This record gives sequence, structure tokens and C-alpha cells, in this order.
Amino acid sequence: MKTRSLTTGIVHSDREFGVEHGGLHKPIHTSVQFGFERTEELIGVFQGTVKNAWNYARQGTPTSSALESLVNRMEGGRGTICFTTGMAGICAIFLTLLRAGDHLVCSKHVFGNTNSVLGTLEDLGIAVSKVDATAAQNVAAALRPETRMVFVETIANPGTQVPDLAAIGELCRRHGLVYVVDNTITSPALFQPRSVGASLVVNSLSKTIGGHGAALGGAVTDTGLFDWSGYPNLFEGYRKGDAAAWGLQQIRKKGLRDLGASLAPEAAHRISLGAETLELRVQRCSDSALALAQWLLRHPAVQKVHYPGLPEHPQHAIAQQHFKAASWLMSFELRRPERLVEVLDRLQLVVKATGLGDTRTLVIPVAPTIFWEAGAEARAEMGIADGLIRVSLGLEAIDDLIADFEQALQAA
Repeated sequence: MKTRSLTTGIVHSDREFGVEHGGLHKPIHTSVQFGFERTEELIGVFQGTVKNAWNYARQGTPTSSALESLVNRMEGGRGTICFTTGMAGICAIFLTLLRAGDHLVCSKHVFGNTNSVLGTLEDLGIAVSKVDATAAQNVAAALRPETRMVFVETIANPGTQVPDLAAIGELCRRHGLVYVVDNTITSPALFQPRSVGASLVVNSLSKTIGGHGAALGGAVTDTGLFDWSGYPNLFEGYRKGDAAAWGLQQIRKKGLRDLGASLAPEAAHRISLGAETLELRVQRCSDSALALAQWLLRHPAVQKVHYPGLPEHPQHAIAQQHFKAASWLMSFELRRPERLVEVLDRLQLVVKATGLGDTRTLVIPVAPTIFWEAGAEARAEMGIADGLIRVSLGLEAIDDLIADFEQALQAA
């Protein structure tokens, strides 16, 4: 049965595809090997002539496949692959679709670990240009004849910059470039990157979709909008059948079979359960983030607040155009950065932890932790101040959160 509601579709997704013994949830299939009655079927799985079958858990299980169907439905995709983490999904895209001599254009406002991977790509002979993607003309100016791909995040972590999503999508369409959008912060509850022409969509399932900080996972979704028939970096053996499936086929074969970044069935099950409350959690956390951002904006100890839901945010109009809400991620800068540790140590309810998209509110001092390895020069280029604090809003009552920040900020 087709449903218009995201939540209705999620909570009934297992039943739609049939669940053993009348269960409401897909069971956890822990088997690593899968047997066949006929040898021809086993051969057919290896040669791609037998579909919807499993032979070895490194390339997927019935449990991870159920989650793939769920994420694919949420993103409106043609197909989805699940990985051990979101970073594994990003690495699978880069390492399976790019080759030495290729060029990647990337937003300079990206997650610290993603920024680290970009350095690895350069070591492998893949050129990388980091640009301010809040303006599409900066992406256009960086393009070269050997450019193959453009990568952005919907809302940058931790500075909350929002790229010119639609204009970049149109640019990639005109130039035949793979447009990769990391949708982790917004999630399909707030935004479908397919709507701006994304070719591939990344989600860290550990965060918004899983939502409870109880399992690691990631996903890559092919929206079906990119024409893989003309993409030069696909292995000849994968150029069989429908060309629309070639890109995802290579990512699955190389990313799961060769790199081994396979999602465990137990983690897939936990993420599937967490996804059932996705829409409810994201709306509650977004409301709290906006309220806290508005309160912090008026606090004398705060220098600046970064949240796309605020009219003062430079990309507020773009966020309003594309997102149903501005998400649970925000950050703010102290007027006196030397009091950073003291302020955070005074927090009693809010948890000092690295991580995002949890049911609990989490904070971290950005410069001396997740962006420490990048160095002072790179942090300055990315606009990361020494007194910057990242906040991932959880499900607590907003009055309790404001009271905790109020007593903590007295130190500043």
C-alpha cells in the first residue's frame, strides 16, 4: 500500500516486503554463509544472473537489505547500499568512482573526518579543490576538464553553512558531473537531495536516522538521475544490463566486497528500529535548536550563533527554500574563548561527547578536538573560531536545556 506520510511508510516497511512468521519486524539474520539447493543458482549469484539472493554476508544480509529498502524509500532513490559507517560510504564513493588524475570539487565546509579523507585522495593522485559552496559560482570557477565529481553537505558540521544546493545541482547536470550530497544532518525527514539533482546521497545512519547513539551505520543512495552510461571510470565487467544500475553496482562490489565495509545485521536492526521515530525526533530537536539559538543570540557571553533557522544566518533563505526545518545541529562562539573549558565543565544536563543526532543533547569544543588535527590555518580558513562550541540537540525539554546553559555561561 502506498502512503504519503514518511512515518507511516517507515513503521510499516517490513510488513510491505513480507516478514517471517507474521512478525512486525524483519528478524536479525546472523548467518555469514547462505546455501543453495542448486549449484546453478550459486553460480548465478556470482555472475549476476540471479537477483535478490545472498551468498556471503560481506556483500549484505536479509537484515541489511531490509534497511537498504527502507532508506531507499525515504530518499526516493533507485537503489541504496548500507555500510558500516557513513565515512565508509563516503570512502566507497571516492575510492570506487575516482581514479588517479581525476579532479574532485568539494565544499571547504565539511566534517573533519571527510576533510581528512580528502588529503588521502590527494596522496593517491586525485586532485581536490575546496571551495566556498555557499555560492555556486565558486564551484563553477573550480571546474576542470578532468573534474568528475562535486561533494557537499546539506548543513555543514560544525559551522552550519548551507551550499547553494539547487544551483550546484544544475551546474553538475550541465557538465555531466556526479553530484554527491551528504544528507546526514537534515536526513530525508527534512530534505531529499534528489530534489536538487543529486546523483548520490550519503547518510550516516549512526546519527539522525538511527537517532539513539546505539549503532554505527551508513548508506549511499543512487537517485537514478545520473547517466552512468557515459561515466568513464566504470569497470567493463559492470557494464551489463540496465546502465542506470552500473554506478551502484560498482560501489557495492568495490565498496562491500573489496573494501569489506559491510554493515552487521545487529546494527542494521537497531537502526531500522530507530528510524521509526525519525520524523518525530527531528521535528522536536529542530524546534529545540531554534529556541536555544534564539536564546543564545541574546546572551551577553555569546559572540555569534550559527543556525540556519535564524534570519541572521547567511544562508537562511536557502535553508527555508529546501528544508522542512533547520535540523538539530547548531554552534555558537564565546566572547571569551579562554573560558571555553570552564563553561563546558559547568554543564550538568548536557553531555560533553563527540557525536551527533542522539536523543541526548551533546556538546563539544570544536577547535581542540574534532578539528585539532586540521591545524590553526585550516581552521581559520573554515571559519572555526577557538571559542566555537558545537551543540547536537536532543529530546530534553527546552526549558531544562536553557537553564543548564544559563548556569554554565555564568562562568563566561
